[in-house]
Amino acid sequence: MPTLRFVLGDQLSRDLSSLRDMEAGDVVLMCEVADETRYVRHHKRKIAFLFSAMRHFADDLRDRGVTVDYVTLDDADNTGSFTSELKRAVEKHAPDAVAVTEPGEWRVRQMMDDWREELGVAVEIRPDDRFLCSHEKFRGWAEGLKELRMEYFYREMRRSTGYLMEGDHPAEGKWNFDHANREPLKKGVEPPERPTYAVDETTEAVLGLVASRVGNHFGSLDDFDYPVSRRQALHYLNWFVEEALRDFGTYQDAMREGAPLLFHSHVSALINCGLIDPREACERAEAAWRDGKAPINAVEGFIRQIMGWREFIRGVYWREMPGYETSNRLDAQRSLPDFFWTGETDLNCLHHCIEEVKARAYNHHIQRLMVLGNFCLLCGFDPKEVQEWYLTVYHDAYEWVEMPNVVGMILYADGGLFASKPYAASANYIDKMSDYCGGCRYSPKVKTGEGACPFNLLYWDFIVRNEKRLKGNPRMNRTYATLDRMDGRKVQTIRKEATAFLDGLSSTGNY
Repeated sequence: MPTLRFVLGDQLSRDLSSLRDMEAGDVVLMCEVADETRYVRHHKRKIAFLFSAMRHFADDLRDRGVTVDYVTLDDADNTGSFTSELKRAVEKHAPDAVAVTEPGEWRVRQMMDDWREELGVAVEIRPDDRFLCSHEKFRGWAEGLKELRMEYFYREMRRSTGYLMEGDHPAEGKWNFDHANREPLKKGVEPPERPTYAVDETTEAVLGLVASRVGNHFGSLDDFDYPVSRRQALHYLNWFVEEALRDFGTYQDAMREGAPLLFHSHVSALINCGLIDPREACERAEAAWRDGKAPINAVEGFIRQIMGWREFIRGVYWREMPGYETSNRLDAQRSLPDFFWTGETDLNCLHHCIEEVKARAYNHHIQRLMVLGNFCLLCGFDPKEVQEWYLTVYHDAYEWVEMPNVVGMILYADGGLFASKPYAASANYIDKMSDYCGGCRYSPKVKTGEGACPFNLLYWDFIVRNEKRLKGNPRMNRTYATLDRMDGRKVQTIRKEATAFLDGLSSTGNY
């Protein structure tokens, strides 16, 4: 009995649940559709990466004897949406059933639920067990908790998986080695040379297609060299474990002009689209520690990002949707300024981070949280606009991972569902962890007046502006005690200068 097996662009895994029981006569459907390129205007590089990865995955399936019906974006008969393409494939192949793996995003799950009525054949939606924590398991863990804390979820995941465990105890006696992972980059420390991957005929065709169809989208396609196949993805992961992992932990929070990747793995997009399984990433890192090739602080930090934050954020998303996207507990209303799209700002830290994301569709987590995100929080930018920006510009961004990170971690817009306090910081943090301030017209040491860094002004303006909402938070006690001791005239000056800066931000609402 033939089954049509529909594989999405972020499901490029050989062991995908919808592909496990393939039989003779079954057909795999994959399609590049216009709707998925424009529900937000995704970075050109992200679209090119996913389309190339999809085409390479389809070729891999064909090499294994699988029949693949692959619809390209420029196919004359392409209807432009998942639903319409699936209907067309059902008419073409006349299957007895359709099998799909559940999607990562709420909007696509709603589509899938509708397919059961629209297609006229049985539709089986299978769990996505590439994740280590099921929806049911997460809801069970979170049941009855007023606040969700990743650290405690992470410990449960360590126990259940056995990663970095020695019997019932965490490896080397601690669950978390983050205290050892906060060093600025020392002079003379240089990251290892990173592998690059030549553009083959498949990727070349995709780059031309993306340039012609969505060339007005954000970002650049120049010097495309990212992995796009399973073989390349594994090579990239192995390179990271062998060459960069040992220093990743110590310098994972550091930032340097002209070195956007440093010791970071840069595999998040490969994991999120399915070319790398999160388990094998954790296992390779753990093996490096057990073999004495990487220290525990680096390996634990890497595994925590995957098995802790990635799984936790996904759990929060599916538990809180729908409705989570409208959270705005701090009543942030300002529009995102135009320079978030152009990079044209004299704030050197923001300029470099935005230029890097334009070029590569990537920033590492501290740039996202403590530079770009911190600025969005302090300025009070509309959470919906910030969510759209993060979803648009990053090649590893899908709504399930982007939304909770922006709503909960970056903007504190959910009022502290899982962040114990807002991640607000003055210029001192950026100055300590980067070399951005040395080339900036503003000084992190100047608090008000000529040359004062806007982060200093905006930090205290944020604290004052949100006093009624935040003063009762125990983790904010020292901050508000400092505010209470400040001279009233100084506070007025800070607020006046912060307001002038904010009112001077230009936003046309487009890019």
